[in-house]
Amino acid sequence: MWKKIRAFLFGPPKDVHSAKTFHSISLVAMLAWVGLGADGLSSSSYGPDAAFREIMTPGRDFSSLAAFLALGTAVTVFIISYAYTRIIEHFPSGGGGYVVATKLLGPRFGVVSGSALLVDYMLTITTSIAAGGEAVFYIVPRAWFGKAALSLSPDDIGTWLDPVQRTKVAIEILAIAVLMILNIRGVKESVAAVLPIFIAFVLTHVVLLVVAIGGHIGDVGAVAVETSHNLHGTVTALGAFGALALFVRAYSLGGGTYTGIEAVSNGVPIMREPKVRTAKRTMVLMATSLSITAGGIILAYLLVHVAPDFNDSTKPMNAILLDKVAGAWRLGTWDAGYWFVLIALCSEAGLLFVAAQTGFVDGPRVMANMAVDSWLPHRFAALSERLSMQNGVMLMGFTSIAALLYTHGNVEKLVVMYSINVFVTFSLSNLGMSRFWIKHRKEHADWYRHLPVHLIGLALCVTDRKSVV
Repeated sequence: MWKKIRAFLFGPPKDVHSAKTFHSISLVAMLAWVGLGADGLSSSSYGPDAAFREIMTPGRDFSSLAAFLALGTAVTVFIISYAYTRIIEHFPSGGGGYVVATKLLGPRFGVVSGSALLVDYMLTITTSIAAGGEAVFYIVPRAWFGKAALSLSPDDIGTWLDPVQRTKVAIEILAIAVLMILNIRGVKESVAAVLPIFIAFVLTHVVLLVVAIGGHIGDVGAVAVETSHNLHGTVTALGAFGALALFVRAYSLGGGTYTGIEAVSNGVPIMREPKVRTAKRTMVLMATSLSITAGGIILAYLLVHVAPDFNDSTKPMNAILLDKVAGAWRLGTWDAGYWFVLIALCSEAGLLFVAAQTGFVDGPRVMANMAVDSWLPHRFAALSERLSMQNGVMLMGFTSIAALLYTHGNVEKLVVMYSINVFVTFSLSNLGMSRFWIKHRKEHADWYRHLPVHLIGLALCVTDRKSVV
């Protein structure tokens, strides 16, 4: 009976002698964008949220900094993406930040980068699932959970005293378990299963941004004047240095937005031939969609005058934005706005669950590379009979559940932990590539074109990491 249950859950073994096997488990650019780039794209659900909450708190409105946050986010995505495109060209076998740091800086730097990556991918799973749970439970009325849920004070919402939070965490643990099973079955099966959710997210958020930004083009002048006055008040209240420090802090807390970039360079081995070209196409798709979505959402907050709900910190700002933009839409007697908001939030929650897939795809690959170098037990480099890294998948899943329980599924805490590890590996990767171009400048006539990008990326990542800490 156990063998039948196992075969049903995890699928049959794959034939390693079949010529079609690798073709059936490798990813074209579109599926790689879904499986690996969904991490970055879905982070537009909590990255802009975390950044904006830092500049707009009870009794303090410094929302004018949002304009600079939107621009900074978009530019940073393209800078780091371009830097990782060069990494893909130099390391076509994949490996991401661990291999880059090991080869260009030395084994000690490599193990630091690899360890940061493993924590990063574990928190990718935890943060994505927790943020997805918040998006889902925003839709569910608290009245469904009885009088205890309605009588809680704002300080108790989101803690173990909250029955909504306990139910949410239980469902999130179940979601992680389902993703574990899908990934033990194989990567392509898990990616193809979530493709419709990804498409729904892209379509609904394109509509959201077009209406939110395009529909307020006529208000740009008034918003610009208001923003200018707010900026003057911000500088007056905090001083020029204080305003800059607040901006850098907010910008850094949005650092979870950039995580999917590393995932593409690490996932090159699972891509369809020619691998480098497929990986570069995936990077273009991911960088373009991420910069437009994340930067556009921050700009939409400013144009639509969205503010956090200070009475309920678990209410996502994207949900508030959707309500303001589309909540009143009607087609005759049909409440079109309600259904659009519902579909958009469900697709957002679904994509956040999809984004957890990145941790299950790339985390075990980092473990395998570290196991080959004897930093981890060699069993983590072995493939199962389904050609999946079963040991790594299970370890990523169980540690993610532990992190979820430890933080009570609190997205704000997870984002801070997440951002620190993101910038550690980004910093080491850009440091390694900067050292490479300086050391080998005589061998590469175009070194001066590539070095500035890595130096700028290094400066951004080091600054962001210090600001988060």
